[in-house]
Amino acid sequence: MAAPRRERRPEGDPGGWEPGAALYGNFPNYSRFHPPEGRVRLLPPALLGRLFPAGPSPLLGLDVGCNSGELSVALYRHFLGLQENEASLGQPVVGKDLNLLCCDIDAALIERAERCSPFPDSISYATLDVMDPGARDLFLSSYLSRFSRSTFDIGFCMSVTMWIHLNHGDNGLVEFLSYLSSLCKYLLIEPQPWKCYRAAARRLRKLGRRDFDHFHSLAINGDMVARTIQILTKDGAMELVCSFGNTSWNRSLLLFKSNRLSQKHL
Repeated sequence: MAAPRRERRPEGDPGGWEPGAALYGNFPNYSRFHPPEGRVRLLPPALLGRLFPAGPSPLLGLDVGCNSGELSVALYRHFLGLQENEASLGQPVVGKDLNLLCCDIDAALIERAERCSPFPDSISYATLDVMDPGARDLFLSSYLSRFSRSTFDIGFCMSVTMWIHLNHGDNGLVEFLSYLSSLCKYLLIEPQPWKCYRAAARRLRKLGRRDFDHFHSLAINGDMVARTIQILTKDGAMELVCSFGNTSWNRSLLLFKSNRLSQKHL
């Protein structure tokens, strides 16, 4: 797997880097300013049961760009009907098991997620650069083969697309979304609005650093919700099933389903 490029932590700052130095969105304390409950409260707790009334079991989920795992755990608890202090499953409320694979480019964040996870048997973490085809294809196919599967039932991509876009350009964003649409029967995605792109570039300039390599050449811009929908639904690859509204920080949660992979409708 490709090792992430890391920035030196400022002196006297054990909690993380300056915000502008997190070039991949790998903020060490991300959940403090975008808490998980701001997202999960918008999602129906019975969503997985509605999407997959007849199986399979276990359900397989993929969380791309999981950071240090707080949101991954919150999603897991929410969909399985577990309270905050519950660290064992018993019988899941949805009547099915969920195995969640969570990946991030930052090894330190993954280490923290593994150390703090209350569900080590059901939630797995891995350091992975999803834009490295050689690393991701081998790793993800190996994981899926353990369950005799070739795809994930549901994917989560929460405030990740901007960082892919800024670091890999328009082609990288399209390739990333196309890959997820080929890998996940359903995809829950939270695209960052264009104002977040400008804010990320501003943070770099305040640190006296150059802009992201692709920022000034991005032709995919403006209404990033509309552009994300356009990319994912091109040629009928996926269709938008539901918009669950906006978080308090004004980001939309969009659920797509694949038209090329077999599944039930919502």
